[in-house]
Amino acid sequence: MEQHVIDDLTPPQKKTVTGWQRDVVIFLDKQILGFARHWAVVIALISGLYVGISFLAPIAMQYGQTGLANVIYTVYGPPVCHQLAFRTWFLFGEQAAYPRELAGVPGGSFEDYARQEPAFANVDVNTLNSVMVYAAQDFRGSPQMGWKAALCERCVAIYGSITLYGLAFALLRKLKIKVSYLPFWLYLLIALVPIGLDGVSQWFSVPPLNSLIANFTRESTPFLRTLTGALFGVGNAWLAFPYIDDSIKETRILVENKLAKAGAIEAAPAEIMEPISH
Repeated sequence: MEQHVIDDLTPPQKKTVTGWQRDVVIFLDKQILGFARHWAVVIALISGLYVGISFLAPIAMQYGQTGLANVIYTVYGPPVCHQLAFRTWFLFGEQAAYPRELAGVPGGSFEDYARQEPAFANVDVNTLNSVMVYAAQDFRGSPQMGWKAALCERCVAIYGSITLYGLAFALLRKLKIKVSYLPFWLYLLIALVPIGLDGVSQWFSVPPLNSLIANFTRESTPFLRTLTGALFGVGNAWLAFPYIDDSIKETRILVENKLAKAGAIEAAPAEIMEPISH
């Protein structure tokens, strides 16, 4: 009787996976391992592709592929990005950007060019009201001004900087250089404060917020939008990437050991899991 009880308590043996099931498991584990080893590059490529497609829209417009361009503009449009023509890069035109006169940037202003465009024929381009905002969002360009990207200048800088940071982070990992954690106070200082001052301050020039502060008018410049966007992108990536790397490291080691035992890869050198420190 005692022997029967003991036998019942014996843990069941693990079933060995063989044949095509083993091949599927190994294939999936290799995909997981590939991502665990190169996740920073994957994120960088996704971010870079996101920016790149936004510039595919003006290229498509230039070469008559308006259907493709319209799809991209629609997908990237509000609420994803405001696509205001006076805060967005242009390709194939007389200028790369057309800031408003209020920005004080040398060159032709948005107002100067918009007055010549049929799309703004019934719009007061000197007043930033809802009518002008909608017209500037819908306007995709012209042969003279060129065709606008599907992302604004600041969004291009944000995702572009994440792309570059991801590639740099991956290179440093390959060189066995540990990227330190970004202190939260420094994140606030370099990422949130600049974009907050530059971006939020403009809201008080736009209805209905312009009624809160009398005679307050401000328009940022392409340079400031690019700078603050890049700082915001780098700040967010720097804040997140070291923690992501620590989280994925354990998974990578477990999958490497599993595949090594299965003879699917060579055994990797033993790694010591370091505690996360701030």
